[in-house]
Amino acid sequence: MWRRVASLSSFFSSSSSYFVPQTASRLNAWESLTTGIPQQANGVIVPKEKTPFITFVLGGPGSGKGTQCIKIVETFGFTHLSAGDLLRREIASNSADGAMILNTIKEGKIVPSQVTVKLIQKEMESSDNNKFLIDGFPRTEENRVSFERIIGVEPNVVLFFDCPEEEMVKRVLNRNQGRVDDNLETIKKRLKIFEALSLPVINYYSRRGKLYTIKAVGAEDEIFEQVRPIFTAIEQAVA
Repeated sequence: MWRRVASLSSFFSSSSSYFVPQTASRLNAWESLTTGIPQQANGVIVPKEKTPFITFVLGGPGSGKGTQCIKIVETFGFTHLSAGDLLRREIASNSADGAMILNTIKEGKIVPSQVTVKLIQKEMESSDNNKFLIDGFPRTEENRVSFERIIGVEPNVVLFFDCPEEEMVKRVLNRNQGRVDDNLETIKKRLKIFEALSLPVINYYSRRGKLYTIKAVGAEDEIFEQVRPIFTAIEQAVA
């Protein structure tokens, strides 16, 4: 299943393996984290008002992206917004959308974009932070377009955690977290959907110069050593 992802990954890795020299120019030097008097930073005029600095975190179920998000939050001070957790919380709240979301997830399908984006938007608006890791979203081109239309911005960084299918299945079945979608049948549906629908999103952000591919196999700390230079370089660019 991951042959097509692997072929893309070889291309992505060749353009994203050396993070530090690329980051300042590709990400406009962390401009959204600066307030006060406008200043020149690496050729970019920094705006007076804060705007969200958004990192999308993409990868199949069991790719380890959630664990890496925790490390990014602890190290760099981001707020972690997991699309899956927000949807599960909505299910537990017995809201009008909860039953629809539950049935959609059980079928291995993707929840309507507007529903997920509205949940993400609500969390962003209620946060005092302006640095967000949005985990597991967008999964489709429709997701991406809906997010940009409703929120009004593109992400600054996109991380793609590339992991073999057999490793992801093993991780999901072993995590024992009681999720409604953590069973073999649903996992396989989710993986097929991810392959079919997420590759266009990954390819889009590669063309936009925002994508970093992380080889998500190995110990957690080893994987994080691929992630750390991305955000360290961004911070240094505006230090």
